[in-house]
Amino acid sequence: MHLVLISGLSGSGKSIALHVLEDAGYYCVDNLPLQLLPALVEQLARQGIDKFAVAIDIRGGDSIAMLPRQLEALRSTELDVQFLFLDARNETLLKRYSETRRRHPLALGERTLAEAIVEERARLEALAALGHHIDTSDVKPNALREWVRQFVAAEPGQGLTLLFESFGFKHGIPLDADLVFDVRCLPNPYYDEVLRPQTGRDAAVADYLERQPEVLRMRDDIARFVADWLPSYIADSRNYLTVAIGCTGGQHRSVYLAEWLGRAFRARARVLVRHRQVTPLGAA
Repeated sequence: MHLVLISGLSGSGKSIALHVLEDAGYYCVDNLPLQLLPALVEQLARQGIDKFAVAIDIRGGDSIAMLPRQLEALRSTELDVQFLFLDARNETLLKRYSETRRRHPLALGERTLAEAIVEERARLEALAALGHHIDTSDVKPNALREWVRQFVAAEPGQGLTLLFESFGFKHGIPLDADLVFDVRCLPNPYYDEVLRPQTGRDAAVADYLERQPEVLRMRDDIARFVADWLPSYIADSRNYLTVAIGCTGGQHRSVYLAEWLGRAFRARARVLVRHRQVTPLGAA
């Protein structure tokens, strides 16, 4: 049986993730009290349902504190378990709640929305490192849907997944980054009028960057660092390692480097590549 557990901050996109899994044929349960999870697993096993997804979050009250222990117990069984934690910056969550006019589950009594978000983040802080952490700030729904599909496609229980993620510093450093490399010092294709509308996935941009010696040096230095330390992260029983590459706008240099690194490491680990400021292929 394959179980996908989804948690994260209210307003971070858990409903989108659950709908993606439902469309993929998963039996989905939202807002399940954590105490009922073992019974649900047993019942679905009896029914012959082999893949299901459960969203567990702050709406379940203080029982959310049991999740690390429950997750450890589930991973010790024959279940294939994946854990997805969705996050977003506070200002992004404030904007989303203002637009939807929905009430935050912790915005009770005299507590403001901003205070409720801070309180929820504090309560869930320990969960973010339990599995795959996605920062959905500034991410369009179609891109998030594609990222969730990529996450589920990575087979659970097969070791560490290495994720290379491009981003633009002007949009902020991603909350889900484990390692961050700043490549803003490299020559910028943005200043070439022909290359400006293209991205680091385009051959013309790659050709331009590969003609710059400092780009090749930075590329090789990052690859060497990740290669040297990857065995230590694997030995630490990490399920995911997110390497974030940042340039100014997240369109050219960081995208090229993330794509190149993804190809370079595919023989050494399960690799995902994603771009925070560029629409995923097939998700337009």
